[in-house]
Amino acid sequence: MNFKKGDKVVVIAGKEKGKEGTITEILKKENRVIIEGLNMVKKTVKPNGNNPGSIIEKEAPIHASNVMILDPKTKKATRIGHTQDKKGKKIRITKASKEVID
Repeated sequence: MNFKKGDKVVVIAGKEKGKEGTITEILKKENRVIIEGLNMVKKTVKPNGNNPGSIIEKEAPIHASNVMILDPKTKKATRIGHTQDKKGKKIRITKASKEVID
């Protein structure tokens, strides 16, 4: 998976299509990402000790194939490529504008 925590992405498929957000968590084994404020689901929490039971809203994972990184230059969805810098370190770049992604 080419994504990292903190990447700005846009959803390209599903009920949240077209919305943008920041990756807060990556689930590598399941090939899914959690995006801040998107794909919200309601979850019931059982009573535990002092806390009464309640219904909370939280972000559900989205499959990594349904999101694309935002190009920092053009602000459009693009693919991620890899190259090496002058020191030989592997870096991520956007395919559209060849811009380096932090």
